[in-house]
Amino acid sequence: MTDALLPAAPQPLEKEGDGYFRKGCNPLAQTGRSKLQNQRAALNQQILKAVRMRTGAENLLKAATNQKVREQVRLELSFVNSDLQVLKEELEGLNISLGVYQSTEEAFMIPLIPLGLKETKDVDFSLVLKDFILEHYSEDGYLYEDEIADLTDLRQACRTPSRDEAGVELLMSYFIQLGFVESRFFPPTRQMGIMFTCVLFNIGALYTQIGTRCNRQTEAGLESAVDAFQRAAGILNYLKETFTHTPSYDMSPAMLSVLVKMMLAQAQESVFEKICLPGIQNEFFMLVKVAQEAAKVAEVYRQLHAAMSQAPVKENIPYSWASLACVKAYHYGALAHYFTATLLIDHQLKPGADEDHQEKCLSQLYDHMPEGLTPLATLKNGHQRRQLGKSHLRRAVAYHEESMREAGLCKKLRNIEVLQEVLSVAHQRSRLKFNQHQEADDLLNLFEAPDIISKTEQEVEIIPPQFSKVTATDFFQKLGPLSVFSANKRWTPPRSICFTAEEEDLGFTLRGNSPVQVHFLDPYCSAALAGAKEGDYIVSIQDVDCKWLTVSEVMKLLKSSVEDNIEMKVVSLLDSTSSVHSKCATYSVGMQKTYSMICLSIDDDDKIDKTKKISKKLSFLSWGTNKNRQKSASTLCLPSAGVTRPQVKKKLPSPFSLLNSDSSLY
Repeated sequence: MTDALLPAAPQPLEKEGDGYFRKGCNPLAQTGRSKLQNQRAALNQQILKAVRMRTGAENLLKAATNQKVREQVRLELSFVNSDLQVLKEELEGLNISLGVYQSTEEAFMIPLIPLGLKETKDVDFSLVLKDFILEHYSEDGYLYEDEIADLTDLRQACRTPSRDEAGVELLMSYFIQLGFVESRFFPPTRQMGIMFTCVLFNIGALYTQIGTRCNRQTEAGLESAVDAFQRAAGILNYLKETFTHTPSYDMSPAMLSVLVKMMLAQAQESVFEKICLPGIQNEFFMLVKVAQEAAKVAEVYRQLHAAMSQAPVKENIPYSWASLACVKAYHYGALAHYFTATLLIDHQLKPGADEDHQEKCLSQLYDHMPEGLTPLATLKNGHQRRQLGKSHLRRAVAYHEESMREAGLCKKLRNIEVLQEVLSVAHQRSRLKFNQHQEADDLLNLFEAPDIISKTEQEVEIIPPQFSKVTATDFFQKLGPLSVFSANKRWTPPRSICFTAEEEDLGFTLRGNSPVQVHFLDPYCSAALAGAKEGDYIVSIQDVDCKWLTVSEVMKLLKSSVEDNIEMKVVSLLDSTSSVHSKCATYSVGMQKTYSMICLSIDDDDKIDKTKKISKKLSFLSWGTNKNRQKSASTLCLPSAGVTRPQVKKKLPSPFSLLNSDSSLY
């Protein structure tokens, strides 16, 4: 089993025509991660089926008037709800399968929480793309079979990315490629935001798996873990701010906020482990530092647990995740009090010691001292130091007991042996030290230990995604520059213009970048008489494709043919305002941030009557779906049943309209 869980070696680049792309892991490899992913996919399908049955039963219950039928429906509905609860518990069990994603190195450390990837199925969209190329671009779709195959291979590879930087780069390149695909094949009325959100979620999830996979027994491994969790938080935060309407609740703003907090908390925990890795010296200033670092970790996990306990997140977050956050909050809080007690009990202020520095450190350790105590007096008075230290030990023991109690209440956490062992050893250490210094009158004389101020030498932060560092070439760049040849614009089919140059005078000039436009056309020249128009885009000359050529290159090509009859193919835009006809807030390549995923469309009559109201288009949850399609399955919680809506007939079908959300999540 251990051999099966070793990181997959990066696959060599495979040549496909003139381009290269990176493959993912072997989807048929029976590793622990692939088995878990397959089980999760099958379970999500069962949950979707049960949700549909429940929705149908609820609708029948509302419509039925016969009392006997209503009783039978209520009985069936209770069975369906029971099955859903069982499936939900099974899904939670898969999501807390921490061992599959942890480092293969044996370590005496509390496990970290990774996120699972969104699943998808094989879908053949080659025929739809070919039809769209023929209808919209007036080109033979079969000439683009290699490009469609490259896109299919890239999508297939993204289903099983390797858990390393190569896997992240693969998903990011696919994310950028989807931007090109959206511009090429999706008109303004149909967007593919669901694919963007799922790919982004998978990038963040992959970073979490990389972080949990790092070797936390080495400094380099812990630094990599901190970086991975910060980048995961950056991806999830970018997803939250860019897409406000998402296909499943685990990608909603509320849930993503909690996931971002969880990633930052795990990064802060890794920072603490890195500080403790060389060993904690029993020295005053070192113990102050470690105590405040532990208090920082406890603080972020308390905040995380509070966020997980808020509705409606509480009903959708795995119970074991919330329990683990609570366990860690108490555990690291106990460690903070234990180290504070150690520095008070084991270290007396000796002559010649840096008295001012110790007083400053102790005063900064608390927001306020216990009543009747001052930092300097406590340092000099051995009895006060011991009493304050024992107060911290008593609080540490109480926190350890609470963390063990919380871990015992959750069935999933009870089965994690390393967690139970870590909690037990830490509790025994604090209990032993407390018993060594316990006195008969401690119950009456010990006061309440004050809270410890959290402080860290490395504040974790969100690292935004850096898509600019990933290079991706548009697979369909042969169609022409995106500024003109996109799904947002429509133009005439290519027209063949056969003309001759009179005394080497073409009768027109050229302007613009690629593609080049006809400018200053003489209405009586040979080209104009043959059908050329002012503003036409030149797409080919003498069967040489010119869509990507500059003005100088096109002029050179024309001059080389002035002695012969020149055959030039041009296209004309049908509507120069078509690119701004519909207003839609969604992600596109080069756009940094959008604030809404609700599409607005302006009627054609608005050009004349501006008093008409703007009619709302379908929300993001309905994009790319047909009748009776459901929302995407969540990797964390039960999905919701979709809402039936009338099927809208499109003149040009969306290339990915066959990707229903049940079978394809990205």
